[in-house]
Order: sequence, then C-alpha cells, then structure tokens
Amino acid sequence: MTDFEPRILGIACNWCTYTGADLAGTTRLKYPQNVRVVRVMCSSRINPSFIIRAFQLGADGVLVGGCHPGDCHYGTGNLYARRRLAATKKLLEFAGMEPERFRVEWISASEGKKFAEVVEEFTGQIKALGPQTKFRMERIKTAEAAAK
Repeated sequence: MTDFEPRILGIACNWCTYTGADLAGTTRLKYPQNVRVVRVMCSSRINPSFIIRAFQLGADGVLVGGCHPGDCHYGTGNLYARRRLAATKKLLEFAGMEPERFRVEWISASEGKKFAEVVEEFTGQIKALGPQTKFRMERIKTAEAAAK
C-alpha cells in the first residue's frame, strides 16, 4: 500500500487551531495536504456523532484541535470538550477502532509550526495503519438501493 493517501478530517476551533492552521499556510510551512479542516466556533461544539459519522463516511483518521485548556475564547468550552473527546476515544476503542486513528491536540493561534508538525506526524501514523475499514459504510449499496 505504498500509494495509499489517507483521508483525514480535521475539526478545528475557530479562535485557536484554525487560526494556527491559517498561520502555517501564510508562512508557507510544508505539511501533507491530507487533512480537510472543518471550522467550529469552539471545540465544545464537537458532538461525538461528528467523529463517528466521519469514520462511517470513509475518513481514515480524525484530528480535533482546540484552544489550550484554560485559554478558551469562551471560558471553559475546551474543558468540556476535553472530557467529551476522551470519552469518545474510549467509545471508539470499545467498538474496535484503533485508538491511533483519533487524535486531539491543543494548538493556539500562534502555533502554526506546531499545527504543521502535528498534521505531518498524524498523516504518517495513519499511512502506517493503512485504510480504515471498521466503520466504513458501504456507500455503493446504499446508492444502488436509493436508485431503485
């Protein structure tokens, strides 16, 4: 599987991680383009069903980023997110998913270099694991059934 390119969903806090990703881009830091980032206003907005659904729809990995704990734009949002995302990781493990496919990072707006490093490391980790098939829905069968 040398030609395998992972599909990774990134869910990023608007105020910190998304801005850090923007900084990485504007400073022209090189990192893999495998992560497709969705911006949310706060990491506390992330429902565990978003992550499970991403895996069902074919994501090979999910990377969640938020403000450093204690430095949330909304006060305590990332503290709620930290607890919820830790439980989500345990749920995925219980369901048989490799825990390495889901990662949470706290990246501030000024840490563009850290964002690039995390994306590079996570992409390499997912490449080593190979394609995710545990929760992937059979979209072809669903589309064929809908067409009938």
